[in-house]
Amino acid sequence: MLPDHWHLTRDVDDFLARAGEFLRSRPALHNTPLTDIEKLRMRRSIERDFEAGVFGRLVSEGEVRAIFYLTPRGRLGLTPLSGGQTDTLAVQLAGLGHSPSHVIADQDTAGAFAESWQRTTGAVPVPFWRTHLYRLGALTPPRPGPEGRGRRTGGGDRERVVRWCRAFCVDVGEQPSIELIDAGSWDDSRFGDRHFTFWETPDGTPVSMAAVTPVVGGMVRVDPVYTPARLRGRGYAGAVTVEASGAALAAGATDVVLFTDPDNPTSNALYQRIGYTHVADFAGYEFTERAIPEESESAGGR
Repeated sequence: MLPDHWHLTRDVDDFLARAGEFLRSRPALHNTPLTDIEKLRMRRSIERDFEAGVFGRLVSEGEVRAIFYLTPRGRLGLTPLSGGQTDTLAVQLAGLGHSPSHVIADQDTAGAFAESWQRTTGAVPVPFWRTHLYRLGALTPPRPGPEGRGRRTGGGDRERVVRWCRAFCVDVGEQPSIELIDAGSWDDSRFGDRHFTFWETPDGTPVSMAAVTPVVGGMVRVDPVYTPARLRGRGYAGAVTVEASGAALAAGATDVVLFTDPDNPTSNALYQRIGYTHVADFAGYEFTERAIPEESESAGGR
């Protein structure tokens, strides 16, 4: 048994067998671990030599209380932890030679781990992401809504979907996804497993797009929602979000969630109008290498 009852494994199937019930117990709050780990599991089932990462569960009195996962690209995801628990985890990860490039979690946990990792390793945390998490209550289509209709995308729409996802990433500064798209690695990007919906004007012209993740643990996340700049302010984003959200419910989702930019009051107000309510705040921190100070007189350099 590992210190503080953290159990680590590289076997994603074994991890899910032991921690899956915990993750599904709060599907809205755990939406990112659910989708990330499922994507790793699917990749592992297809490519048997694929290293899915490292997974950990915190056990107390026989119950899973929290989890972490560290992907091959260095993304550390956490469910809520106390400050003391993040200290223990940071020491353990560092001691085993694991070095996350960044962490994402609820705001308090992400901040606590960033401080713990800096104390443990000297790596400097740099905030790069903050967001509101919303969960769908009663879906309420906008009235009046824009003319047109929603349509599930098909194979002939791929070029536009890829182009609009890249434009979305440019808007939000998501450089890793831009690099994957430009390299032709669409399936490896976070958009590769999405189901996309267009909102079209009456003449069949796509004017907005929304995507949803596959149903995992009863949860679906709407991500991304994108409207080209020249077409914004006409109600298309609200209409396509309602269309995608309704399709998720029809597919059996019990929890439909989305993330929003806290600095965009327009989108936050829009999602609330169509039935989404605020659940929690999330954050992300990147870790830079500890700076090596130049030699100085006090250090005996001169």
